Amino acid sequence: MNNGAEGMTEGTTPGATMRAAAIDAFGPAENLTVRDLPRPVPAPGELLVRVRTAGVQLTDAAIRDGWTPPGATIEFPQVLGNEFAGTVAGAGAGVTGFSVGDEVAGYRVLGCYAEYVTVPAEQVVHKPAEVPWLAAGALSASGQTAHTALERLRVGEGETLLVHGAAGGVGTVAVQLAVARGARVVGTASPANHEYVRSLSAVPVEYGEGQLQRIRAAAPQGVDAALDAAGHENLRTAVELVGDRSRIGTIVDIALVKELGCQWISSDRSAARLRELLDLCAKGRLTITIRETFPLDEVWKAHLDVETGHGRGKIALVVGAGEHADSDGTP
Repeated sequence: MNNGAEGMTEGTTPGATMRAAAIDAFGPAENLTVRDLPRPVPAPGELLVRVRTAGVQLTDAAIRDGWTPPGATIEFPQVLGNEFAGTVAGAGAGVTGFSVGDEVAGYRVLGCYAEYVTVPAEQVVHKPAEVPWLAAGALSASGQTAHTALERLRVGEGETLLVHGAAGGVGTVAVQLAVARGARVVGTASPANHEYVRSLSAVPVEYGEGQLQRIRAAAPQGVDAALDAAGHENLRTAVELVGDRSRIGTIVDIALVKELGCQWISSDRSAARLRELLDLCAKGRLTITIRETFPLDEVWKAHLDVETGHGRGKIALVVGAGEHADSDGTP
């Protein structure tokens, strides 16, 4: 750690505690409550970060309801949350490239709905000053999933991409990244979100009965690849439009993947991928829409919101004491 701060962390104070949102059993959103828990101490190779903002994912709600991510272990009380932005508060042995006070963003599977989080240093990157705190805290999960999807679907310049759920967290990023690659995008969304999808430079199409015909009308030249970020058996529509099923992917409908022979897309998260996305945000080439913010004490309300499956962009928690932020991501 730079500036001689290695091992000198706020987390080493005997008896130090923090406020965190955790569950004591699987169940509904109301099971997620804020309490005082021991402040974590960074192990060798880890950073201690004081969290300022954290994203809220449907994945978090699934874990709260009983799903265990591959490779993870749930131990009650379990703090939820898998993406964050904040400031470096200290480090374990062997960490270099960071100083106390550095503004950073990062990810881990669990533990981010808290005032402090420990995380392997290779899962943390410096936050550009131009990127608002809310955007930085809510970028990693949806952003890296969308980036991974375009990579695996091989979306290129001059092609047409269909995005089911174009107004959601993953869809919003996927549309923008595809447009930046020179692709034409057709996105399904509710009528209330059509103007929003259009603002992302995609052609909006209403989802639901009759969407196949509407998509064909919107893309008379055909569709080269499709990303399903919404479920509801949208893969059945996609296979009618895309000839190569290896270029059809979903992040939600694993049962249909097996039936139809499409791709199951899980996020391949890395510091390099997160850094690239933050750089795009800093340059104004990627916008992270924050549709709603909640204080840590109202995290259960954030889960109720994300579980509706509706709305545009992301939901974020404001964790840091005294922090306030507007819906456009400005702290």
